[in-house]
Amino acid sequence: MKKIMMLATIVLLCATIKATVLTDSIPAHPKDVSSPEAIVAAVYDVISGPARQNRNWDRMRTLFVPDARMIPTGKRPTGEPTRRVLTVEEYIINSGPFLEKDGFFETEIGKKTEQFGNIVHVFSTYESRRTLNDEKPFIRGINSFQLWYDGKRWWVITILWQSESQDTPIPEKYITPKG
Repeated sequence: MKKIMMLATIVLLCATIKATVLTDSIPAHPKDVSSPEAIVAAVYDVISGPARQNRNWDRMRTLFVPDARMIPTGKRPTGEPTRRVLTVEEYIINSGPFLEKDGFFETEIGKKTEQFGNIVHVFSTYESRRTLNDEKPFIRGINSFQLWYDGKRWWVITILWQSESQDTPIPEKYITPKG
């Protein structure tokens, strides 16, 4: 009986520690999570900023479910398709220093949204610049956001993305005409 109680205590302690680790460090701003459009805009806002400006990674964490994934895709030098599956923390650790060092502004230039019940898929076409004054983007692509509404707020479940390339140009139907 003593071993069972000790095992139960250890399991409870581990569950408590895991729950603590997965808890947002700050509460989500209600405006950020009020709609699919708002949460996508909040993601772009968090990752964007001038060189040498710290990003608000705590705010980023509040937008995603604890087990969310961020998945960049592309091609290896051999031409073989590849993907890299990251947690939000891994994205922050791996990409954060580059975004903050060099400057990075990602803006949405087109969007296609589909919704069924509490799930939403957003195909968000983007272009990225190092500064807001850059004449041309250094990269464009499509972010595929999977969002979920829990009855109180919106959450990002996954962002899967692919950058535009010579052999994979962005179709015009995914770009909103200016004007």
